[in-house]
Amino acid sequence: MTTDALLQLGLFLFVLLLLSWPLAMVINKVMQGEIQGPLRVLKPLENGIYRLAGINSSQETGWKSYAISLLLFNAIGALALYLLQRAQGDLPFNPQGFGAVSPDSALNTAISFVTNTNWQGYGGESTMSYLTQMLGLTVQNFVSAATGISVVIALIRGFARHSASTVGHFWVDLTRSTLYILLPLSLVLSLVFVGQGMIQNLSAYKEVPTVQANAFQQPKHDSHGDVVKDAKGAPVMEDVVSHTQTLAMGPVASQEAIKLLGTNGGGFFNANSAHPFENPTPFANFLQMLAIFLIPAALCFVFGRMVGDKRQGWAIIAAMTIIFVAMYSVLVMAEQTGTAGLNPLGVDQVLSSTQAGGNMEGKEARFGVTATSLFIAVTTSASCGAVNAMHDSLTPLGGLIPTLLMQLGEVVFGGVGSGLYGMLVFAILAVFIAGLMVGRTPEYLGKKIEIFEMKMSALSILVTPILVLVGTAVALMLTDGKAGILNPGAHGLSEVLYAFTSAANNNGSAFAGLSANTPFYNVMLGIAMWLGRFLIIVPVLAMAGSLASKKRLAVTGGTLPTHGPLFVVLLVGTVLLVGALNYVPALALGPVVEHLQMIAPVK
Repeated sequence: MTTDALLQLGLFLFVLLLLSWPLAMVINKVMQGEIQGPLRVLKPLENGIYRLAGINSSQETGWKSYAISLLLFNAIGALALYLLQRAQGDLPFNPQGFGAVSPDSALNTAISFVTNTNWQGYGGESTMSYLTQMLGLTVQNFVSAATGISVVIALIRGFARHSASTVGHFWVDLTRSTLYILLPLSLVLSLVFVGQGMIQNLSAYKEVPTVQANAFQQPKHDSHGDVVKDAKGAPVMEDVVSHTQTLAMGPVASQEAIKLLGTNGGGFFNANSAHPFENPTPFANFLQMLAIFLIPAALCFVFGRMVGDKRQGWAIIAAMTIIFVAMYSVLVMAEQTGTAGLNPLGVDQVLSSTQAGGNMEGKEARFGVTATSLFIAVTTSASCGAVNAMHDSLTPLGGLIPTLLMQLGEVVFGGVGSGLYGMLVFAILAVFIAGLMVGRTPEYLGKKIEIFEMKMSALSILVTPILVLVGTAVALMLTDGKAGILNPGAHGLSEVLYAFTSAANNNGSAFAGLSANTPFYNVMLGIAMWLGRFLIIVPVLAMAGSLASKKRLAVTGGTLPTHGPLFVVLLVGTVLLVGALNYVPALALGPVVEHLQMIAPVK
């Protein structure tokens, strides 16, 4: 790893810890109902929301009522977003006159944004009206992130309480997460982004003259507007010279802020954070990475505060950081090494037999290999899915790392809320394994880990591998699935594997070499996203209810300390072994084979 990569990584982690520690104090107070400082101005609005919705904010519920409320809210949200997309052609704030989104694409997008996945099989600036972007996608960016925060707070309450029958109130947790955490942070970040040059308007798209003419080919149309075809049925192409370019406009900064803070990832533009209107400067790029990790890191410290032992939060964030640094190191070295096939051609060759600039294919020159690699590691560690480069153009080992980071269960910082509750599931598994080794009933934070918790943990951990591997296998067997693969061989398998990994783990990024905006992939990936979200949330809430009802045990000489280096190592090992081993055969057939093909001697 180069000195530049080390400096960027060190600066990023330092600023992240510097910002997440005070944010954790705010979140801790907010989620306990202690609204202080400038946030008190929003208290009347919170109370007004409760009165309007008929909610008794002082009455908590058990985990089953909490789960039912959560599922109903998200199901209604998905339906509303689907209908909005289907009706957008007849609704206002649509200066480009976009028509209704196709049924399968609308279904996929509705599920995608409700589940905090934000997988996009469409081009945002050529598909969605401003109203759909604002009222549909941006609103779901807020509430899907707030749902994740609510679930992890309920789980932490399970550890913190004893002999209790309640884990909180979903509607209260959802309201406070949105009103006091996500909304103020998004407002501040939006203004900073606008200052960096990110656009924020409701203007129609602009036609601007280009510096030089742009020559290209397009299908020829007859007088009726139909495509002219030759004797073989192929479109007849005609040469076109254009002296103008269309620049997409829109309310970008407001969506961009919550896209990152909520680890959503859905871009206003098809190019996402590689687009200069969506990521205009290197400083904005750095802020975007910080925004992705900010709340997940802060929630680790919230965990320590709520359970009464700040060291527990430090242990969790230490385990996450160790895995993140290791994965980023492999990724950046793979991309800095470059593509072996170019070396014999003498392309940009240096003494180390690598390209001096590294593998720049698919990357923005203004960010370079190092900053781009860091962004890739951040966005696939968190369940964000925002991209500032073409992941399909990564080297085979470079592409393996973001795939593996998602396959670990999105627990390396992970999504807002979902990363921490996923890591706590692994922590429960880690203490269970430790208990088996010493012949003692496992405990975590004074709570016995018994058969019910292990069943729920196993279910949470096994859901995503089943969805990923079964979905990939079905896609590779059926004609509709194979039709979307544009690259044959190992790389094509990697593209399909990455798509289902991204969907089931609610990440949303893509290799993008796969034609996924088809009825087959829209439905299959939609199923993976929905089940990958809620078949984990429900068991986690069930564990929260079970843990809250247990008595707290006194610490004895036989209790495994869960705040020291030994537990951190045990937790890292559990995540890597249990999370990754399920995927070794699939990874061997995809990126590993492709890497061996790349370095094989040219005959």
